[in-house]
Amino acid sequence: MSTAPSAVLAAPRSLPDLPQRLTHEQADAYVQRCLAAIESGASPAPAQDGAALWSLDASGLQHFDSSALAALLAVARLLQARAGRLQVLHLPLRLRELAALYGVSELLQA
Repeated sequence: MSTAPSAVLAAPRSLPDLPQRLTHEQADAYVQRCLAAIESGASPAPAQDGAALWSLDASGLQHFDSSALAALLAVARLLQARAGRLQVLHLPLRLRELAALYGVSELLQA
């Protein structure tokens, strides 16, 4: 019987939820909101690979274009530059299909 304590990981740090509409007009502002959250100094939970895990909820996203995908990739790059990793929750099917079409699906998976 092992007496070693089990590791308990905290929940990932949250980024701003995706808005209902994320097109070219809203994309830059959304990335800036995420950057502000990242730079807030809060320490997110470490993932199994040691990267800081940040999550965002995409369940409210209804109207989007390819700029939504570009915004998510920009946030993922911001996190990677800071040894972080993006976890997108509830990504709409159409946006998952668009990511697959562009060959970037793996960048949006935790």
